[in-house]
Amino acid sequence: MKAFWSFLKDEDGATATEYAVMLALIIVVALGAITALGTKVSSTFADIEGSL
Repeated sequence: MKAFWSFLKDEDGATATEYAVMLALIIVVALGAITALGTKVSSTFADIEGSL
């Protein structure tokens, strides 16, 4: 029973979960930024190609 209560009070699992959530959010933001930047760059190159 003591091991069970020790497991419930242990915060290492919570910390790992928090880091996993932060990593997932960073990946989502990075993918969004890359997508937006890619669209902007693509339209810029299309404009340059059209002017040539």
